[in-house]
Amino acid sequence: MGVFQTKKFRGAAEKGTFATRYRALMAKHPFFLFGLPFMSIIVAGSFILTPATAIRYEKHDRRVRQMTREEELGIGKAARKFNMKDEYYRLAAKDIDNWEQRRVKRLPGEHDGVL
Repeated sequence: MGVFQTKKFRGAAEKGTFATRYRALMAKHPFFLFGLPFMSIIVAGSFILTPATAIRYEKHDRRVRQMTREEELGIGKAARKFNMKDEYYRLAAKDIDNWEQRRVKRLPGEHDGVL
């Protein structure tokens, strides 16, 4: 029986191309021609994407920020004055035993939940 060659046949058109030279070198040094560029792209991408994500979070922080106590109190300037004692007496004066259950008005076309 004849013995087959381990080398693949490459035609004359493929001999001088970059791909064939790269494939031959890749068989000899796989880490330097594939692993090292792959890992360097991963590390470089991490350094490049860090400022991009920082910009995203800075934009979010500008939009949503912590309110100071003065701003919090100043929100309802047009609202009536609030006194805890007055509110207590106002709520205590309400008759909570006399009430009636009413359905909420539904929007047109909304399912009303009645079977």
